[in-house]
Amino acid sequence: MTITTVANTAATTPSFTPTASSAATSPTSSADASGSAAASGSTSGAANIASNFDSFLQLLTTQLQNQDPTDPLDTNQFTQELVSFSSVEQQINMNTNLSTLISLQQTAQSTAALNFLGTTVTVNGNSAVLGSGQPNPTWNYTLTKPSTVAINVSSATGQLVYSTTQTLQAGNQTFTWNGTDSVGNAWPNGTYTVSIAATDASGKTTTVSPQVQGVVTGVDISQSPPTLTVNGQSYTPSQIVQAVRSAN
Repeated sequence: MTITTVANTAATTPSFTPTASSAATSPTSSADASGSAAASGSTSGAANIASNFDSFLQLLTTQLQNQDPTDPLDTNQFTQELVSFSSVEQQINMNTNLSTLISLQQTAQSTAALNFLGTTVTVNGNSAVLGSGQPNPTWNYTLTKPSTVAINVSSATGQLVYSTTQTLQAGNQTFTWNGTDSVGNAWPNGTYTVSIAATDASGKTTTVSPQVQGVVTGVDISQSPPTLTVNGQSYTPSQIVQAVRSAN
């Protein structure tokens, strides 16, 4: 039984002849109205739940007015139906509030991401772009102890492009690749990946996690979370470890 049927029943119930039969069947109609209204309210939202609840109360009142005095309707059942209807309304309101909170969080994330535009950032990542008019790919990394560092640069297809070995002290380090291989041949524009391995005095070798630095040139707020474009690559705000805004 749909809520439309319930409303029509409520309108025509005053013409019922109070009999035991009508009194016996009315509670079933009331229960169906409650379940139907709950289903309708859960799909159409809080705007319809109030209208359905009014229809439910009208039907309930009509049933009480036309009940058989010798076989009165069970008031406990009506109370349970009212509680059920109220629970559905509370669930709809809870879902609405949750959706509002999610929307506010997404708006806050988008606003924060947009604030990064034009900012120089350092992000966790091992890929950088070699391109015309762009600075040479640069990676930052940190050594916890003096080490011999092996640095390999590979193309997007995984081909080894450039290798070098450096002996460095502990601390923050920077590696900049000029776009040429070990014999001086220039490589085409594209995305290149670096891998860094550090071997300390005891001979222990560890993989070093590099970072890339660049200016945020674009923000995509259609994603969740939003993504930032740095040196042609996309990063989430959570990958940013440092941001420096120009004084200008």
